[in-house]
Amino acid sequence: QTMLQGLITQGLCQLLEPHVLIRCRQKDLKLVEEVLDKAGKEYKALVRLEVFLTVDKKNFLASDIAGGVQLSAKAGKLLVVNTLEARLDQIVKQKVPEVRAMLYGANPNRKFFD
Repeated sequence: QTMLQGLITQGLCQLLEPHVLIRCRQKDLKLVEEVLDKAGKEYKALVRLEVFLTVDKKNFLASDIAGGVQLSAKAGKLLVVNTLEARLDQIVKQKVPEVRAMLYGANPNRKFFD
């Protein structure tokens, strides 16, 4: 419940839009509706902007994903995918250079380490 609230709040901070549509898995619908008010209040405290949140009860995320939410604004033109799979992909991309260095050693030709 806390994680889901954090994912929603983080997505709201990335969008910074007044009207946001939230999509979730069908089995997470009740849980998302429970944390919606808390996430909205937390967002308002952080950025001092009002937000109107709507949960999409017709189009759900795939049931085979691990969880998380997808937030959209401006009729779907702005989209933040905050599913657990998307978060895992971000972590993998960040860790690839470290794994490469462990497997093959440091590259002497590399000048920048972002």
